Amino acid sequence: MQKYIIRRIVQAIPILFGITLLTFMIMQLAPGNPMVTMIDPSISMEDLARAEQSLGLDRPLIVQYWQWLKQILSGNLGYTIRTGQPVSALIGARLPATLLLTSTALVISFILGVPLGVFSASHKYSIPDYGLTLGAFVGISIPGFFLGLGLIYIFALKLGWFPTSGLMGIGMNYEGWPYFIDRVRHLFLPALALALPNMAAVMRFTRSSMIEVLTHDYIRTSRAKGLSAKVVLFKHALRNSLIPVITIFGLSIPFLFGGAYITEQVFNWPGMGSLGIAAITGREYPIVMGLNLFTSTLVLMGNLIADILYAFVDPRIRYS
Repeated sequence: MQKYIIRRIVQAIPILFGITLLTFMIMQLAPGNPMVTMIDPSISMEDLARAEQSLGLDRPLIVQYWQWLKQILSGNLGYTIRTGQPVSALIGARLPATLLLTSTALVISFILGVPLGVFSASHKYSIPDYGLTLGAFVGISIPGFFLGLGLIYIFALKLGWFPTSGLMGIGMNYEGWPYFIDRVRHLFLPALALALPNMAAVMRFTRSSMIEVLTHDYIRTSRAKGLSAKVVLFKHALRNSLIPVITIFGLSIPFLFGGAYITEQVFNWPGMGSLGIAAITGREYPIVMGLNLFTSTLVLMGNLIADILYAFVDPRIRYS
């Protein structure tokens, strides 16, 4: 297992290198350039040319890419164009809020999605199964921004159960239990909006995998031996049907981080998503490239964790 993990980490290095190259080229192909945001009637063209030269934007693309790559290898994601702030510091300041939101959404989607998928498979073609299937299709189909606005309208504006936006109450100085309750109330709606589409996908994959596993001979043998329905479902069938679910776990990480851009904007959540939206509109290419590289690294880590989990749920899998 240790050799396998080391080999996968080594294999991820050229993938990350390719990601840096694609990220840089996509940013260069974007219309306009970062200097557009600095155009002002009080700034002369000579000043703009000097600013462009100081930022290295007048150099050949291969030189600009090499300079950026050297900064990454030294642990520096670069500096913002307008203010000169370190990109790593900006991402680090927003990272805890995004990790809190995405990890909560990931837990909700799997804690609810897997049991609902098992229930739907064990009650195949029943009214509850059709209801869950319909709900799953609706959850997958609704756009994230519309779902977020709908949750705000119902639970925040009409019922008043939760706040409309933000990470915590403005001007509040909570400590202890009141602080925890306030954080949970602010977290619930954005985490739910982010989790529902992913939960629907987890439920559908669990249902399909369970239905296929329940047709195997060893399931019929287990039932013939007199084992209870719960033992057959959760000890024998569920464990052997978790491989597709684990695959969804690896794919959920980029899905949730991508969805966080819209969700954080709707709920005014101070995370990396709102930072990315501001960077895109402000043409802060170093921030966009840094966020893309950071998210790609998390995706590779998620896939590595999924591969390792395969061996724990399925003893037939061995790594050599």
